[in-house]
Amino acid sequence: MANAKPQSLAEREVLFEAGDVADGCYRLEQGLLKVSIASPQGDERILTILGPGSIVGELAIIDGLPRSATVVAIRDCKLSFISREAFVGCLREYPEIYSDLVSTLVSRLREADKAMAAASFLTVRARVARALLELAEHLGRETESGRIVILHKIRQSDIAAMAGVARENVSRTLTELKRRGLIGQSSSYYFISDKRKLLRETEDIV
Repeated sequence: MANAKPQSLAEREVLFEAGDVADGCYRLEQGLLKVSIASPQGDERILTILGPGSIVGELAIIDGLPRSATVVAIRDCKLSFISREAFVGCLREYPEIYSDLVSTLVSRLREADKAMAAASFLTVRARVARALLELAEHLGRETESGRIVILHKIRQSDIAAMAGVARENVSRTLTELKRRGLIGQSSSYYFISDKRKLLRETEDIV
């Protein structure tokens, strides 16, 4: 990181797209990033949201293959760029880094397993609840009343892309969660009224 190059990214600006030539990876110092993939028809699936301290594009420093996903700034970002050449040189000098690299890859694999299990076994309501809680983790602020306000204008299509369900199903699910008092909406911002109950919804199996 001592030789990393600083880089800034404005909100909604693309860091890189799936298929781009990969020449290194980034550490996110400030801001939020969205990692997504798209179908040939243009349907988006949001894989994850990354906050400060996260590493993005790390596969490129291992295999040098094109980018596997598209990364876009949700908020203004500051990043540090590490070239693949510099990283490989560091590995030669400090081979003990390999153990940390394996731990990172195992963590990514576990996340992928959880996402696949959710897509296979959880109900639509559980998947929408998971998406709302993830958004709250990265974008939420707790108020004096105990609500967690998601301080970003979230579209139903964004929640659908995170949950991996149709937008129409998201609309019905949000209406139900509002009716039950688990979530609410003020202006363009969603808020979580009862995090404990919403967490229970994430355990709903098909």
